[in-house]
Amino acid sequence: MQEEFLKKIIPNIFLTDSPSGFDYKVNDVIINILTELGYTYKLLNKNTILVKVEGIDNSKIVATSAHVDTLGLMVRSINNDGTLNVTNVGGPLAPTLDGEYCKIETRFDGNYTGTILSKSPSIHVFEDSKTMPRDFEHLLVRIDEEVKSKEDVLKLGINNGDYIFIDPKTVITNSGFLKSRFIDDKASVCLLLALLKEIKERNIKPKYMTYFYFVHQEEVGHGASALAKEISEFVTCDMGCVGKDLAGNEYAVSIAAKDSGGPYSYELTTKLIKLAKENNLNYVVDIFPFYGSDVGAAWRAGVDCKGALIGPGVAASHGMERTHLKAIIETMKLMYLYLTK
Repeated sequence: MQEEFLKKIIPNIFLTDSPSGFDYKVNDVIINILTELGYTYKLLNKNTILVKVEGIDNSKIVATSAHVDTLGLMVRSINNDGTLNVTNVGGPLAPTLDGEYCKIETRFDGNYTGTILSKSPSIHVFEDSKTMPRDFEHLLVRIDEEVKSKEDVLKLGINNGDYIFIDPKTVITNSGFLKSRFIDDKASVCLLLALLKEIKERNIKPKYMTYFYFVHQEEVGHGASALAKEISEFVTCDMGCVGKDLAGNEYAVSIAAKDSGGPYSYELTTKLIKLAKENNLNYVVDIFPFYGSDVGAAWRAGVDCKGALIGPGVAASHGMERTHLKAIIETMKLMYLYLTK
């Protein structure tokens, strides 16, 4: 189900930097794909992309979404030796950033490459190189330019508040694994685009009028706060968690019964479980104790809708993540069933 299309668009979307608040470049990629597929769209004030797909019955409106924004860093301040102190955008797992390549995007003077490092980066120099905490107070960026002072950095056009993009290192292996940063939630972005392609090619209408949202600022808590108030059901696509006592795995679609914001809609969640079970999908039902989704953002904004969450199982979330194309396709199948049955 659109596996080759997924393989085609995943590199384009994953390698286009889009930390929360920096959305125009990845929006261009998504809009180009939507246009090629023959869809029209609306760009909302928060730069969320909305695609409306007419249903067989347009008296009821349902919605789905995936969030395009990712984790990242910003320049917090510039040190006297020409290195950069950082502040986090969203919640990247800080210990996994030590040694990662990055880009610094200036507002007016292009971008520069660099490396994220511990403040004690050499075992031959610093006694605490092994024990220095790997957190945002103890990480810095070394710029790949001849800078020896704060003034040298400022002359490059780098300043406080500039974005620092983390290299996603996206790979699809021959065995079907997708390993990359930011599978949360760019995998869901790709599967919704693949689903739109499937609907168009098969000339199938959803059961009801359906709003597809490609959302920004989810990683900072308010992504889907601008959903239309007339929506009656909202099934968001986000990652499923893997590890500890959770049921999820990298080959299945996860259906969340509850996360840190409380239970999802019992009726809608039960419907999704029933569809997955009756159609022999590889699925699990799970609880995500340290997790929130765009359904919560919509509810907090006052959208009066039933809400549910599904997504491909993703290992090592907010670090070096991994899933399998099988999980992405199973999620797409469940979303297709929800929208058409």
